[in-house]
Amino acid sequence: MNKTKLFTINILIGALAVMAFSGCKKFLDRKPLSSTVNDVKVGELESPTLGLYGAVRNSAAEPYIGDGMQNIPWVGMMGFRSDDAEIVADPGATAWHQTYDNFQYVKDDWGAGMFWDKHYAMINLCNDIIATAAEKNLTDPASMKNVGEAKFWRAYTYFEMVRTFGDIPKIDFRINSPADAQIAKSPASEIYALIIDDLTFAAANLPVAWPDYPGRLTNGAAKTLLAKVNLYQQNWSAALGLCEEVIGSNQYSLVPDYYAIFKTSGELGPESILEIQAEKTAGDANIYWSRFGQCQGIRGAGGTEWDLGWGWNTPTTNLVNSYEAGDSRKDATILYSGQSDGGPATGGYGKTLPPLSNAMYWNKKVYNTYDDYVARGLGTPNNESQNTWVNYRALRYSGVLLMAAEAANELGGTQNNTNAETWVNMIRTRANLPTISYTTQAAMRAEIKKQRRAEFAMEMERFFDLVRWGDADAVLAPLGYQHKNRYYPIPTGALNANPNLVQNPDYP
Repeated sequence: MNKTKLFTINILIGALAVMAFSGCKKFLDRKPLSSTVNDVKVGELESPTLGLYGAVRNSAAEPYIGDGMQNIPWVGMMGFRSDDAEIVADPGATAWHQTYDNFQYVKDDWGAGMFWDKHYAMINLCNDIIATAAEKNLTDPASMKNVGEAKFWRAYTYFEMVRTFGDIPKIDFRINSPADAQIAKSPASEIYALIIDDLTFAAANLPVAWPDYPGRLTNGAAKTLLAKVNLYQQNWSAALGLCEEVIGSNQYSLVPDYYAIFKTSGELGPESILEIQAEKTAGDANIYWSRFGQCQGIRGAGGTEWDLGWGWNTPTTNLVNSYEAGDSRKDATILYSGQSDGGPATGGYGKTLPPLSNAMYWNKKVYNTYDDYVARGLGTPNNESQNTWVNYRALRYSGVLLMAAEAANELGGTQNNTNAETWVNMIRTRANLPTISYTTQAAMRAEIKKQRRAEFAMEMERFFDLVRWGDADAVLAPLGYQHKNRYYPIPTGALNANPNLVQNPDYP
């Protein structure tokens, strides 16, 4: 494992974060110390701030935020709604297939309700930290870093919400009673303004790196997410400038072998800008796990070595057929029922999958085998262990290069055109594809779209890319998509809980 270190629980502040907020184990490591809390140079916000890293993905402790931000509801909302992925492996998931794959949205769907509720629960945790800092006038450097982390996570969470629902309530204050949250929706533009303000603050206050905390939020992560937000707003100059700052920081680089990014040994590698981390070992009471890998793992017969997950996010034939000939990313992304996993050269293990009848293809980016369970002392895969240690690669350096290329291409001009060609060819070269030359803006735009699809297949980007490009109406129409489906209707439970909340106008 490229974990560098593991979280040292005998540091009191870390232990408090774990107990109170289900803190993350993998990245929150400090060197073993015998000092007391007073000797550790951190602010009083450190414990709840560390807890945010665990809350965003954990489903085993109150308030179970990970159920809506890493589990099936999140994968359904973020992944199924595209031409790349579908839910067909579980015979009991017919309703989900209709709702998300075929765009027959259901207002009272429990998954959508959980997605909404848990995102606002995460926002509330962030608001508590930010409010405490303001109330106590905590302006020391350690506290400002913690506030930067809280504002990053608030922005991250709101970005998922505004892309999913459009206009939503802007709750940027502490909730002391249920009535405090009963406010009307704010325009999406105001939500984006809050996101940009939060990420700007985070970029200014977070460090370039955390030597003792591998994987903790950095100003590179804040700038990358801020660039992405500006890209969605078509603020091309701002997006390009931020990407160039990340590129110029020399903190990140492409991993030579694409498949290696997604292996356990590849976690927190040189291409990683943000990973939502998880871990699972015998006897850890599920404190550090995530459902992200479990809900997507191969769904084999119960009790067999291929009973590795729920199979709720599988590649489509459309995706399989979309790759350019020779693209090495295809064999690092797609597993085929009844065929070899490709061996170590493509991220496999030298095994042959059984001819599983419930799906033709499987997501190789979350692929682990029975041997991994044995090595972790977990025994036979089961519902409390399946693939629950998989990190979600939320922000990667390849994304910075492709965002920079997209923004540069949209701005135009000789230097921008040259840079766009260079950045795209870095991605193509890593994928073992021949380089291309810039010809026209339209041709480069089409190339960038193709590269984004191949680069981030099964990584929860495709649906939102199609929407922001204005391509969803045409590309997804054969699946039942209509223009109104760019946003999901406000869940019935949220409407019932808030008398000031009104339904999205396309869903009377």
